[in-house]
Amino acid sequence: MLRCHRELPEYISAVSASGEVRRGSPLPFGAQETGSGVNFAIFSRHAQHVRLEFFDDPADSVPARFIDLDPLLNRTGDVWHVWVAGVCPGQFYGYRMDGPYDPPAGHRFNFHRLLLDPFASAISQVPEWDWASARGYDPMAPMSPSQQDNAGSMPKCIFVQDSFDWDGDQPPRHSWSKTIIYEVHVRGFTIHPQSGVDHPGTYRGLMAKIPYLKTLGITAVELMPVQEFSDAAMASCNPLTNQPLRNFWGYDPVVFLAPKASYSSSGGLGHQKLEFKEMVQAFHRADIEVILDVVFNHTAEGNELGPTLSFRGIDNTIFYTLDTDKRYYRNYTGTGNTINANHPVMRDHILAALRYWVVEMHVDGFRFDLASVLGRDQSGNLLANAPLLERIAEDPILREVKIIAEAWDAAGAYQVGSFSERRWSEWNGRYRDDVRQFWRGDPGLLGLFASRISGSADIYTKSGKGPESSINFITSHDGFTLADLVSYCTKHNLANGENNRDGADSNFSDNYGVEGETTDPEITLIRTRQIKNFLLTLLISRGVPMLLGGDEFCRTQGGNNNAYCQDNETSWLDWRLLRRHLEIFRFTQGLIAFRLAHPVLRRETFYTEAEIQWFSPQGSLPPWGDPSANQLGCVIREQGEAALCLMFNASSQPRDFQLPPVTLRWYVAVDTAREPPEDLFPAGQELPWEDRQTYPLGPRSSVILLTRSALG
Repeated sequence: MLRCHRELPEYISAVSASGEVRRGSPLPFGAQETGSGVNFAIFSRHAQHVRLEFFDDPADSVPARFIDLDPLLNRTGDVWHVWVAGVCPGQFYGYRMDGPYDPPAGHRFNFHRLLLDPFASAISQVPEWDWASARGYDPMAPMSPSQQDNAGSMPKCIFVQDSFDWDGDQPPRHSWSKTIIYEVHVRGFTIHPQSGVDHPGTYRGLMAKIPYLKTLGITAVELMPVQEFSDAAMASCNPLTNQPLRNFWGYDPVVFLAPKASYSSSGGLGHQKLEFKEMVQAFHRADIEVILDVVFNHTAEGNELGPTLSFRGIDNTIFYTLDTDKRYYRNYTGTGNTINANHPVMRDHILAALRYWVVEMHVDGFRFDLASVLGRDQSGNLLANAPLLERIAEDPILREVKIIAEAWDAAGAYQVGSFSERRWSEWNGRYRDDVRQFWRGDPGLLGLFASRISGSADIYTKSGKGPESSINFITSHDGFTLADLVSYCTKHNLANGENNRDGADSNFSDNYGVEGETTDPEITLIRTRQIKNFLLTLLISRGVPMLLGGDEFCRTQGGNNNAYCQDNETSWLDWRLLRRHLEIFRFTQGLIAFRLAHPVLRRETFYTEAEIQWFSPQGSLPPWGDPSANQLGCVIREQGEAALCLMFNASSQPRDFQLPPVTLRWYVAVDTAREPPEDLFPAGQELPWEDRQTYPLGPRSSVILLTRSALG
């Protein structure tokens, strides 16, 4: 019997593919190091010709090398792929795709457009993106593709290895009950000249403020968008200064996996990915979680007149929700286009992006912008059990990360209290509005206010959710800051160049006599007290509190409630205000400590009747049906005889409250009507209250009493 024997290395050498360019593999997507080369893989169902181009410099308009992919050799199903030897970290690349340019059928292929890889983990910076040259059509003949090559004005994808020494990094994994969220803009947080950091406006600048956040008591930062976007000048200017407006907030993603290059202090040639990881690692060492505000509902490509940057030129009909006339896009986001989130290919892409941020970048959670869009089908109908939302909730890799929905969209959906399954927490917009109205003195808010501070059972019980599903907030990036909420009756957005039409009209705010800044001591006193009332309410409420960065030292935007385009001192945190408003910082810090010291305030269940009893100032049951009632108290039982007594007076007149009977003496922990430092007493130093019968509440004030055994 004839036997053939070959040594394994010899056998492998004989049968292995050779050459600098090989067939490659359809998985994984993007650019992945494999052996001594890099595998490139990209999806396109309708492309007929795909070219991979390499550039020596991100500003180059002519590639140093290109590879045309053979549809017979370099295509598996709908995935085009190729392996290239010798590609080093820092290599710039992009794609061109040819196919039908037929807008009535939804196709917008244009071989003159250099396209970004949707799975790129870094893209290069360009000083100013030329949006006009990025258009994939001729503006004089929209049914014809543009013949202008845009490579010189386009950023390029960058191949960056994923290797990074995490040095045993572990996510903090704080329970919802121990979570204090701080919403912050990476650039705006430290770009001000008074920030005192070495690398202002960057990931490293944010790292320098970790001791500050730790001192405040923050357990999670929620970063406004860091998915790569263009912050180029917009078409309009500030009519007050004639300065160009810029895309500051960043709710306009270009690719979903790449961290913002301009936020890197080390440069935008791939360094941004490593610096972002260093930032996450530093936060974790400080026991602080990192939550990303992610935008998966639309892209920067806009409507039919927008630029062709990536998805549109790769496969427009797959990635976007098109109108009946497929030249146009359904616009449930208010930005011109809507991602086709419930197409299987797009669902997989979003899930892959989320997994990437968790596995490779070690982030701890996500807040989904306009999340209701992700539950719409291709016709725009809201799905009862949206596949994408269920997959995100049940994905095995994402099971331990926090997922938060902005449970509404720009097309009328409002799903607060009913957004998907219990795994999803939600920004509670009704909490914001009801608490604002109660403290403004609006009628008929007594019962709603009681429900909001109790965890909003009226909203969440029907869908089987608990108070941990409620992300409670008074202010966020979208709207007034806390200082502006008590200083302006109306929005002042003229600087945005939209004739004050943009931004919410219903702010439930008040100026207490003067619009904007004032030196009137009485008005200043009222405003300071109201700020403290809002902070106290937020931090004693069941649910998860979220602070807007800078509210703890009275940051102002001058009454602008939609500063999305203000990359200037309107949006930047002026750290001089911290020295000026140390009283508010100390008050916020003390309330966070108080919340963490009293677990009864933050349990992930709704109050039982045995835990909480409500009372009116007279000591009787509250007049829930009286629209004029705006004074309320409650006793919250802790362990044994320990108790907390919370009292709220939203009227402009002082009021004596009859205290509930207890066997132990009451101590004053917080009283927003008192002058500092007696507005908040540190743990163990609370003020004994001798009168067991009554407690006088000042106008527009709130109080926390406790029994001594409730301490510790």
